[in-house]
Amino acid sequence: MFDLNTLTPAHQEVVKATRQWLDEMVVGLNLCPFSSSVIARDQVVYAVCDDADDAAFQAFFLDELQRLLSASENDIATSLLMFPKGLEAFEDYLDVLDWFQQLLEQAELTEQVQLASFHPQYQFDGVEADDLSHFTNRAPYPTVHLLRQDQMTKVLAHVADPDQIYLDNIETLKRLGRKKVETLCPWGA
Repeated sequence: MFDLNTLTPAHQEVVKATRQWLDEMVVGLNLCPFSSSVIARDQVVYAVCDDADDAAFQAFFLDELQRLLSASENDIATSLLMFPKGLEAFEDYLDVLDWFQQLLEQAELTEQVQLASFHPQYQFDGVEADDLSHFTNRAPYPTVHLLRQDQMTKVLAHVADPDQIYLDNIETLKRLGRKKVETLCPWGA
C-alpha cells in the first residue's frame, strides 16, 4: 500500500502533483483506459529521483527497474519515475530517455518492460508547437513510466484498434479546448 506520509515533504509535493494529474487528466479524461484499475488497486510505485546528474539518473533507473521486475505484478503493476531536478529541458530529458531505452536493450529486457514518456513541455516531433496533442504526454514533472510488457499485451488484446486510443485522446483534448486543457495542465501551457 502506497503511503504518501513515508516520503519527504519535497517528494510528497512531487507525488501529489503527479497523482492530481493522473486523477484529472489520465483517469479523469480516460486518456489511458488501463490506468484506473492499477491506480484504484494501489499497484503503482511513485519514485522520485533526488539527484540531477547522469550517474544518479542511471542508478535510480536501474534500482527502480529491479524493484519492478522483482515484485509480483499484483503488488507493483507499474512504476512512475519522476525527475524534478536536472531534466527541465525537454532535449535533456529525451537524451536520458534514449539512454534508458539503450540500457533496457543492452540488458535484453525490452520484452519485459517498455517505457512511456511524459514531460511538462512534451513536444511530438513534426507537430506544430501549439497543437493540443502534446498535452497527451505532458505531466507536472519529467516522468518515465515503466510498463510491464506482458500486462500491456494482455490489455491491448481486448482493444480492437490500439492506435485509436491516441487519436481519441487528441479528439478529447480538442473538444475540451485549449483554455480547459491549459487549466488542467498549467505546467504545460
